[in-house]
Amino acid sequence: MEDLSELNDSPSCAIIREIYDSENSHEQFELDLENALEARYDVIVIEPASIGDETSRWITVGNCLHKTAVIAGIGCLFSPLFLPTSWKVLSFSSGAVSVTSASIYGLSWQFDPCCKYQLERDSLKLAKLALPNLTSSSPVILVRKDDSYRKKLQNFFAIASACYCALTLYKWLRA
Repeated sequence: MEDLSELNDSPSCAIIREIYDSENSHEQFELDLENALEARYDVIVIEPASIGDETSRWITVGNCLHKTAVIAGIGCLFSPLFLPTSWKVLSFSSGAVSVTSASIYGLSWQFDPCCKYQLERDSLKLAKLALPNLTSSSPVILVRKDDSYRKKLQNFFAIASACYCALTLYKWLRA
């Protein structure tokens, strides 16, 4: 791992180099990535394809769970305004999906340091990084982002959906 803070506009940048110098190189790449994530670098460049692909899939699944929780929560809360009363099961189902997705995200991703990063694919932003001497033609670039707004939004819709589902279930059981 290499610290490039003096070569970059970014306060901190780490490059996980793809250098196979021992039998345990893969484990070393993982350790370097874990150290870079815990050190909270602003930019992390992952050259080893296997680690980069695994990390990008992990981030993509987390983003999918987050978006599912928010979109299903919106559907749960606003569908009763537009759908007939006989379709309440759709709102209830949507709320259950929102709560489930938010719960899985909270249990699996919330405390993972990788959830603070997003994949950078914008070529203009990548060109501004001016990363020298990369040995990989397609490295995975992670950029640290403030996700507090995203988490608050997700939790708001998940909690509101849970309240809606609880109220709906209570009404169904009373009837």
